[in-house]
Amino acid sequence: MEREIKILENIGEANDLIAGENRRLLEEHNVFAFNIMGSPGSGKTSLLEASLVELGKSYRVAVIEGDLATSYDAERIKRLGVKVLQINTGGMCHLEAASINRALAHFNLDEIDLVFVENVGNLVCPAFFDIGAHRNIVVISTPEGDDKPAKYPVIFRNADLLVINKMDLLPYLEVNLERIRRDASMINPRLEVIETSCRTGEGVDSWIKWIKRQLETRRNTGVTRGFL
Repeated sequence: MEREIKILENIGEANDLIAGENRRLLEEHNVFAFNIMGSPGSGKTSLLEASLVELGKSYRVAVIEGDLATSYDAERIKRLGVKVLQINTGGMCHLEAASINRALAHFNLDEIDLVFVENVGNLVCPAFFDIGAHRNIVVISTPEGDDKPAKYPVIFRNADLLVINKMDLLPYLEVNLERIRRDASMINPRLEVIETSCRTGEGVDSWIKWIKRQLETRRNTGVTRGFL
């Protein structure tokens, strides 16, 4: 058991070193990175689709897509005319800093202002691996229920923003939004919350404004942040 713990500690330390290198590389080229995490089907790709065209009017954007298999999500993003790279992890349920480091080498970072990393769909593993992003975002959807912050606290503890998606389905579900907000706030008092529906467009403007605010804050103060 002690040997297993030591191995895990070594893996974590090695990942954190590369994550730090990723952040330094991004900052050298004045690129801001967002790590989007959430369950399969929560609407991570849909949220990007709903906002990338508008964000592209002000910023040069790139996307890194993480999945166990297929390039379905990357193909959806590519249709928008956005630079995108697919990472297939095989059996791994998360992206690691090393894979992001290799992915960044495929882009000309001098031609990018911000990069979105859509992590592998999972509420557990991505929470433990810093990839070098400046902000961490968790997307959950109303059909998932209102118990996710309490059941999966680590991913919410490391997040800067919680997006509660698929609000258009709320009338058909027994979901307590106040419970989600309360539990998430108890876990992470600094966590911001935005409610969205990619189908109706509800809250998408707030999501875009939040992204722009992070970029402006970084530009004005130089403040960056990864995993805490």
